Amino acid sequence: MTQIENNEEEKKSLNFIEAAIEADLAAGKNGGRLNTRFPPEPNGYLHIGHAKAICMDFGVAEKFGGTCNLRFDDTNPVKEDVEYVDSIKEDIHWLGFDWGDRLYYASDYFPKLWDLALRLIKEGKAYVDEQSAEEIAKQKGTPTQPGTPSPYRNRPIEENIDLFERMNRGEFEEGAMVLRAKIDMASPNMHMRDPIMYRIIKHPHHRTGNTWNAYPMYDFAHGQSDYFEGVTHSICTLEFEVHRPLYDWFVDQLADETYRPRQMEFNRLNLTYTVMSKRKLLQLVQEKLVSGWDDPRMPTICGLRRRGYTPRSIRNFIDRIGYTKYDGLISVSLLEHSIREDLNKTANRVSAVLNPVKLIITNYPENQVEYMKAENNPEDESAGFHEIPFTRELYIERDDFMENPPKKFFRMTPGQEVRLKSAYIVKCTGCKKGENGEIEEIYCEYDPLTKSGMPESGRKVKGTLHWVSVEYSKSAEIRLYDRLFCVENPSEEKEKDFRELLNPESLKILNNCRIEPYLFENAKPGDRFQFQRTGYFCVDKDSKPDKLVFNRTVSLKDSWEKIKGK
Repeated sequence: MTQIENNEEEKKSLNFIEAAIEADLAAGKNGGRLNTRFPPEPNGYLHIGHAKAICMDFGVAEKFGGTCNLRFDDTNPVKEDVEYVDSIKEDIHWLGFDWGDRLYYASDYFPKLWDLALRLIKEGKAYVDEQSAEEIAKQKGTPTQPGTPSPYRNRPIEENIDLFERMNRGEFEEGAMVLRAKIDMASPNMHMRDPIMYRIIKHPHHRTGNTWNAYPMYDFAHGQSDYFEGVTHSICTLEFEVHRPLYDWFVDQLADETYRPRQMEFNRLNLTYTVMSKRKLLQLVQEKLVSGWDDPRMPTICGLRRRGYTPRSIRNFIDRIGYTKYDGLISVSLLEHSIREDLNKTANRVSAVLNPVKLIITNYPENQVEYMKAENNPEDESAGFHEIPFTRELYIERDDFMENPPKKFFRMTPGQEVRLKSAYIVKCTGCKKGENGEIEEIYCEYDPLTKSGMPESGRKVKGTLHWVSVEYSKSAEIRLYDRLFCVENPSEEKEKDFRELLNPESLKILNNCRIEPYLFENAKPGDRFQFQRTGYFCVDKDSKPDKLVFNRTVSLKDSWEKIKGK
């Protein structure tokens, strides 16, 4: 491929935002600089929708040799907490991005924003309104009917300044008055109908304490903070598209022809069987419907991390779905495919029996132990091998045995041969049942000439089962996580409270699982493995030295899409 063809291929792969940024840089706008920003509110934990924004904001900066700021939009102290600030930093770093020395807070600019608000009052572009929130909403009109001017719209400038300063001194109660921009009450864009710039909040701020009682609204603080920092491209999700004229109006109060930030919008991420609303996620946590923000069923980045997702799998998923100007609903199966694809290449294969039943090899010496060679990862030759002890008494999965099976059941059944993974071919000879009819023990005989890896072991059988030694295995807790909601799009189910749509089968805990020695000797919290024939699992932080806890990251196959297909 020639250099010209390479360049053309790269241009084809640019999304519409990258193409616009490339054009701005080529035109020399803002001195040829590129500076983006990621501006989270510290009022909750980040979720995978934020991961999409992070990949965009930091990703384009990396791609085009620019910089990306991390700026906390801390303009509402009632909902904010240092805990959220710390978690957001951790999540961004975990995804593989860094803001360097460009960590900012909207609260850094409170004095500048205050001075700008005073200037707008003095220029007749802002006024203090004493109407209630309900009165303001009514007076704003409707999308098809123009609003009517506030009775306080033409209040004298000196009176506006006095009231605004007294708002911040705490002389008025919350809701008693607000500062509004004076723009156009007949604008077809509702956001331009004298939007609120400041409101009274009497609550200590996590950084500024009780210094302020009047706090700027997001629409006022955001664009100005971009300007103060030298941001060139303010990339938002589509719901802010209608806010863009207001963003530009506020920026016009500061900008000149040499520099101005540009707001651009892309589609937000909506996943099936998931809610992305911070308010709803907070409800789930506060009402203990999940175990916390990092519950592995949550779409939070920390929840996905605890479940066993990797940064690469999330970034690959976001690359796949791309960025457009149209909102849609992405199947969570695509996210699950990304983690399967990643872990298939990197996760060691191990034996774990989730629902054990005893298998006794009647013709195997009682006190003999053989150490079988188990391949760590067939996708990675460098991963090597580990040993697994083989004894007369083993555990296999209860579902791998049927006394009277249907056709094409190629697992353990009387008279049929199967291979025990990495070991021998065995033939089932019978079973023992308890008083309730449940299988207690299964019996088989092994063929010593069929040891895996030996030249004479070439005889083929259709079924291969995983196993662990009764004597050398240990107990473990396995948490089988599934989708949190039982309907595809819980946000669209208007007739029911979203909590009524929770999947009652989203978590099953198995306490009597058995794992091979390689796991309890080597596994530590955060490590990921493929349990043979079962799925991908991650060691949970709740693990203790005497008992490991595993979270199922994802099954080996997508059973949900199969069910839907039927």
